Amino acid sequence: VDNDRRDLDMNSKDVDAEKMTRFVRMNELRLVTEYNPVTAIGVMQSSLQLHLLLITDKMSPKHPKRMRKYRAAAELFKGKILFILVDSNLNSNERLVSFFKLKKSQLPALAIFHTPDEEQDVLTLDEVSVERVQDFCNRFLQ
Repeated sequence: VDNDRRDLDMNSKDVDAEKMTRFVRMNELRLVTEYNPVTAIGVMQSSLQLHLLLITDKMSPKHPKRMRKYRAAAELFKGKILFILVDSNLNSNERLVSFFKLKKSQLPALAIFHTPDEEQDVLTLDEVSVERVQDFCNRFLQ
C-alpha cells in the first residue's frame, strides 16, 4: 500500500484465517484512492461501507500539502473508512460533485457517504488538516 511494506508476523501462534484476512483487507487498498472511471467500480464494490471524499483541485499549488495531511488522516481510519480523492477539474467528476450539492466555489470540501443507507454529510474547508478530517469522521461515526 502506497509503496510502504507491512508484514504480518506469521510466527505468532494466534494468527488464524480471520486475522490474516483482516490484514490483507486493511492493506490491499491505497491509503487514498483517486476516483476516476477506472477506479469507480472498485470503489463502489469495496468492503468498506464508509467513503470519505476529498473533492479538490489537483492543479492547485496547495494540493501536495492537502494530500500529505489527508493521507495522514487516512492512516488513522485504515480499515474503517475508504479515503477517496476526487479531482474537481475532471468533467467526468462533475456529477459526483453535484451529487453532494456542491459548487466549485465551495471547494475544497470533504464529503462522507455511508453506502448501505446513502447517509451523507459535507464539510467545506479552507485548509485540510488531520484534526479537521479526524473530527469530521468521528462526528459522522457517532
